[in-house]
Amino acid sequence: MCRCLSAFRKRRAVKQTVKDDAMKSTLAGLGGGFAFLLLCALSMGNRMYLVLSILIAVTWLLAFISVRAAEKTVKVTHGLNSTRVNRGDCVAMEVSVSHQSFLPIAPVSLKMRATSNTPAATIHLTELGRRKQKVAYRFTAEHVGAMFPGVESFTVSDVFGLFKKEHKPEESGNELLVLPVPFDVEPLAFAAGDMGVETMKRAMEDPSNPSDFRNYQPGDPLKRIHWKMSARKREIMIRQFEEPALPDALVLMDTSSPALPEGMDPRMLEYLRDAVVETAASVVSCQISHENPVRLPLVGDRPMDYHGTMGLPILLEELARCTFNENERFERVLMMQMNDLRKTGAVVIITTRLTGVIVDLIGRMKRMGPNVRLYLATYQPEEPNLLALVGRLQQAGVEVNFVSPQSC
Repeated sequence: MCRCLSAFRKRRAVKQTVKDDAMKSTLAGLGGGFAFLLLCALSMGNRMYLVLSILIAVTWLLAFISVRAAEKTVKVTHGLNSTRVNRGDCVAMEVSVSHQSFLPIAPVSLKMRATSNTPAATIHLTELGRRKQKVAYRFTAEHVGAMFPGVESFTVSDVFGLFKKEHKPEESGNELLVLPVPFDVEPLAFAAGDMGVETMKRAMEDPSNPSDFRNYQPGDPLKRIHWKMSARKREIMIRQFEEPALPDALVLMDTSSPALPEGMDPRMLEYLRDAVVETAASVVSCQISHENPVRLPLVGDRPMDYHGTMGLPILLEELARCTFNENERFERVLMMQMNDLRKTGAVVIITTRLTGVIVDLIGRMKRMGPNVRLYLATYQPEEPNLLALVGRLQQAGVEVNFVSPQSC
């Protein structure tokens, strides 16, 4: 596949070179014809040769003036039907091209900007002589990310194909944010058979550990009545308890460049990134829906410590802007988070690679108390070395889940 892409790019470069050479040869031929006819007219005194040479000169002059006049007035604008879409949605872009030249020009050609969702392409407008044209450009948002799709450059040429000039539009276009789409995952367990809510209820009703007392209110359960204090104060007193904080879930996402098996198409990296961010969004969404605390520290270009109280939309936007160019090794991230696991009931680790060092660190996390779940995004779940590392984690009591990168 890589060889095919390389060959395709070479063919495009060769085709563009052929076009440039053809234009130069046309100009050279036109100049040679003009010189020959002018020489014949002057040497023979033939008016026909003079008229033909003047026609060639006028053609050349009109072609040059039309391009020069049009390139100063051409205006290219483009707008998206929506600047925030979910992965898999169809995006429509309307491109408008106008010019104020008094001379006709060839249809303007538009070179579209390459992004993770839009390949480099050239759009040739078809209506000759129109001073304003619109074209609809549609594509599918296959990958999560923040990008600027639109027109990278446009080319103005005359109707004879003698001159052409390439320019960049004044407007870069709107940012398109493609958000991850969460999927269903199993809720996290903070202890065997306990989701944390039962622990909180038991702590709130421990009669030996009240934090304060208050007067009775209709609806209070009888078991919270403090009978001795009620008898002493001659009014019914109720025990009050501090609400203990639920253990939180820690989600650790590997933001370094994903690992891709040797020989695979580099474009498949985008699907690995999508799998990582959508898995993180799914785990956090599940915790929020169960009203359990969750936090996700993000590193990279936009570091932040996300908490579930911030809301899911903020997380989806931050995950969409994650660039996966973090140079710090994920092993160091795991070691830094080990110092703050005392109030953590569960740890979720999301990565595309598994090494012996990472396995040892995950095992240490498990021995420190919290339940640990691993999501491994990979194209080769049956690889022998990988299965050996997964076996070590399962023996240590770590829950391992494979995530298969999928297209929209």
